[in-house]
Parts: sequence; C-alpha cells; structure tokens
Amino acid sequence: MTTTRKVAWVGLGKLGLPMAARIAAAGHDVQGFDLSAERLALAEEAGIVAHQDLTSAVDGCSLVLVSIPDDRALLGLCLEAGDLIGHMAPGTTLIETSTVSIEASARVARAAEARGIAYLRSPVSGNPVAAEAGTLSAMVSGPREALDDAVPVMQSFTKAQYWLGDEEQGRYAKLAINLMIAVSAGMLGESLTLARKGNIGWDDMLELVADSAVGSPMVQYKVPPLRERDFTSTFSAAQMAKDLDLILGCAHGAGVPVPLAAQMREAYTSLIGTGHGEDDYIATVHHTERLAGLSAIEPTADTRRG
Repeated sequence: MTTTRKVAWVGLGKLGLPMAARIAAAGHDVQGFDLSAERLALAEEAGIVAHQDLTSAVDGCSLVLVSIPDDRALLGLCLEAGDLIGHMAPGTTLIETSTVSIEASARVARAAEARGIAYLRSPVSGNPVAAEAGTLSAMVSGPREALDDAVPVMQSFTKAQYWLGDEEQGRYAKLAINLMIAVSAGMLGESLTLARKGNIGWDDMLELVADSAVGSPMVQYKVPPLRERDFTSTFSAAQMAKDLDLILGCAHGAGVPVPLAAQMREAYTSLIGTGHGEDDYIATVHHTERLAGLSAIEPTADTRRG
C-alpha cells in the first residue's frame, strides 16, 4: 500500500499540470502554485489545492517539485524574488524537472546544500501526452537516498527513473537526448523532402519510415500529425532553439564538438525568423520543403507514383 504524501508542485504549465494531476490522482495531497490564475483554476479541477502564495504552497510538504521554462525562471524562483529555497524546510527534497543549464542548476544545488535540502535534478523526456499518460522518463542525479524516498510519488507520472550520479549528470543526459531529437527532426525533414522530390506518395513514405530501421518512438509518434500535415506544437521550434542554445553552451564548455547541433540551431533560427517559431519542432519538414521549392501543403494524389 502506497503511503500518502503531502507534496507541492510549482509551475503548472503544459507539462507541470498533467504531472501534478497524476500525483493527485494517485491519492497524494498536492498543493500547487503558478503565477497564472487560469492554470491554478485548471489545477483545482484536477484535484490540486491551488495556492496563490508560494510560501503557503510549500508549507508542510516533504517534496517540492518544480516545472519551469528556463534558467531565468529557475533562478528567479529558487534564489531571487521567489526564494523557494528559503521557504523550504531543512530536510525536505527539491525535485526540479525542467531543461536548464548546468550552470544554473549548480547554483541551485549550492543553495540547497547550504539550506540542508536534498536537490534532485530530474529533467523528463516526453511531451504533454506522455505526461498525461504517466509515461515520461526521468533522468535523475543528486542524492540517491532522496530519489529512493521520492520514487513512490515519481512513479505517478514517470515510467522509469534513471539515477545517473550525485551531481549534474541528469542535466547532461537531458541535453544529450534533446540533441538527438533535434538532429532527428532535421533528418526527417530532409528525408521526407527528398522522397517527395522522387515522386513517392506522402503516406507511403511516412509508413515506410515508421516501419524501417530508423522508426524510433519519436518518429512513430510524429507520423500521425505529419500524415495530416498538422504542425500544432507539442514542443515548439522556439523551445527547441532554446534547448539547442543550452546544448551548444554545455558542449563548448566541455570541449565537445557538436556541428550538427550548430546546424540545427540555424535551421530553427530560420523557422523563427519566418514566423514559424510556435510551430511544432517537427516543422523542419515544411521548412526543408520550402527550401527545396515544394509547396508546404499535403501532396495531392497526382504527385504519387501510379
């Protein structure tokens, strides 16, 4: 029988809210905080006790989970105006699930250690659909005993929790995975465009790619919206550009050459510059089509082989 925990969730955005909702659905007491009144209202509908004050949201909670957009938000929340670290009690655990830089994460780690707070870097791999289904993967680093204690709660929204070390390994892992996703999106755009130029039917090529040796879970997940030419964002081109900036900074600091990351950052710069920054990151497909002189609309039947 799972022991009920009292936990706080700070940041109820596209990923944060479904993750927090799954914890509440598992029977835990969840206190939520967000700057948006709309997100707090949605949290209440999901069985989360909404708080408009950060101090009251984390009061009495042994676990505080965070989901925020970037370094600036993390530092502002934890160390600056938000002072989350100062509001948390010594002996509690902070679990940060976002994609942020090594440097920003390390600053939070030092402040947490000084306060006697266990700090788990726990970025997740997946999207809002996976968050709703509870099938995210967590890449975790920090005190192993803190992870062991948090696993019963984390199992509510993740299918696996990979402990990678005591320091910033979770951050490196997340950036490495997102590098592969960005490059895969670029490859998919070029491959599908080349196939169109070769007069291969759109649906035919998508089926072939999904069923081939390169049909990764990411590719298979993207095939249905691509079939419909639906570039509605689950993770936007602008967000991928932000992550590529983090990847480039991390790689340069570690002395790792990443020419593919640099090339994909330029591709996303072009997407943003042409007004497609809020399209899904797989918009590399219609971007490459435009560069190749192809219409971005779905191919008609007469473009297929007979």
